Amino acid sequence: MLIGLDFQSDIPIYLQLKTQIIEGIATGRLKPGDSLPSVRQFAEDLGINMHTVNKTYNLLKQDGFILVHRQKGVVVNPNGSPAVTDDYLSHLDDGLRPMIIEAFCRGIKEEAFNKLCSEIFLTLKNAGGDES
Repeated sequence: MLIGLDFQSDIPIYLQLKTQIIEGIATGRLKPGDSLPSVRQFAEDLGINMHTVNKTYNLLKQDGFILVHRQKGVVVNPNGSPAVTDDYLSHLDDGLRPMIIEAFCRGIKEEAFNKLCSEIFLTLKNAGGDES
């Protein structure tokens, strides 16, 4: 799996890595049951600290995207992506609200914002992330 980290970004490396792994799952580049590199190997391959990879893996495990097996190592959850829960919807609201507020203040129209969201969904769908 190809990972591109921006070391100059204000977004922490562990969040960039988390987002890219979830995107790999969403687009089908990472399938249920696929193995991910060990913490040590991934850190070495990416040129980052092992604690950064470990933090990413812990968050992905906590969110239900990956499982950690003693024998198999780190794998994409073989049962598929986690379900939508009330906690997730609250988290989604917390994340989207500041972006929508800023977009609104900058004068972006609702239609333009919705179009951008639809384009992102379509890109993921066309990449193989949705069979419907």
